[in-house]
Amino acid sequence: MGELEEDLLRVGAIKFGDFVLTSGKRSTYYVDIKEAATEPAVLNKIASEFSRMIRTRKIAGMELGAVPLTVATALHMSIPYIIVRKERSHGTMSLLVGKLERGEEIDVIEDVVTTGNSVLKAVQVLRENGAVVKRAFCVVDREEGGSDLLRQNGIDLNPIIRISQVRGFKK
Repeated sequence: MGELEEDLLRVGAIKFGDFVLTSGKRSTYYVDIKEAATEPAVLNKIASEFSRMIRTRKIAGMELGAVPLTVATALHMSIPYIIVRKERSHGTMSLLVGKLERGEEIDVIEDVVTTGNSVLKAVQVLRENGAVVKRAFCVVDREEGGSDLLRQNGIDLNPIIRISQVRGFKK
């Protein structure tokens, strides 16, 4: 098992038990990368892993969970980033924070992928604004259909960790 995986288990970002997910579905495990991202050493390892995988010169992430991961990775790589808002709520009413050029290729970062809907929403906003998005990256793929949904929409999902590979995981 990798060092990052051990860290995620140690800080409680991956927990086993009985949980009710946002969707209302029950699960025998819970993944909370937001909590892990508050630990500088863990956040640095995540950014380092993403930095080895990402090939574009700009990245994007959906608020809230992907923001610290996106910022840390952008700093690690010395590249600009974009934050995708979930809704138009104030200010300029734009769904994008950051500069985007038409035709620019952007990789998307997410903390955890389950169904893939959150990543797909971010990709759709970026594409509507002229970006070319072919790849998405996540810390943990829960392997619950997200990769398939994204592939059907022309996006290759690249996880650092697949939940089936984590010590203690049982379906």
